[in-house]
Amino acid sequence: MSTLDVWLRSWAELGVPTSARLRDLFADVVSRYAEPNRFYHTGQHLAECFERWSDLRAQAKHPAEVEVALWFHDAVYDTHSDLNEARSADVAMHAARSLGIEAVPAQRIHDLIMSTRHATLPVGQDARLLVDTDLAILGAETARFVEYEHQVRQEYAWVPENVFRERRANILRGFLERSYIFSTELFREHYERRARENIRQSLDTLS
Repeated sequence: MSTLDVWLRSWAELGVPTSARLRDLFADVVSRYAEPNRFYHTGQHLAECFERWSDLRAQAKHPAEVEVALWFHDAVYDTHSDLNEARSADVAMHAARSLGIEAVPAQRIHDLIMSTRHATLPVGQDARLLVDTDLAILGAETARFVEYEHQVRQEYAWVPENVFRERRANILRGFLERSYIFSTELFREHYERRARENIRQSLDTLS
């Protein structure tokens, strides 16, 4: 199934028929992930998310809403701002409402995206599934994880090296301090151990 087909399926399950407007919105979202300031939060990240999401979709209460949230969760990405998730959530909710989605599911999509701030543990089954999908990169094979860390550094190239190392280390330690990085049993089984190994290796490098 192509990425466009996945996009159209998500909206179809929410009652939105295929239209030129929906295809134009797809093109707009995809173009956002191709912005030149991005190195990790790109189409590659989105594709990897959907690959992992396929293992979790059957567990979702509102799978199409989670998919729409996944499409939009990094729609706005500016490393100089701490409002990316809020702005991405607003873009998603505006798009959903403009396509005829009722207020309650549109709000759920908005709230799902806000859960990807990773400031607190996700609440609710769909939020747990979305956050695990977004964090799956932490449990990637070593070579991909190292590439991911390099891509993140490229996105924050404007930050002085010592400042970046300190802030990045604090973020990674925060994940290690959790009882579990992943909220779902499936991802704990498949990615928890490797994620912790990857993070510890990254912390050694950062120090």
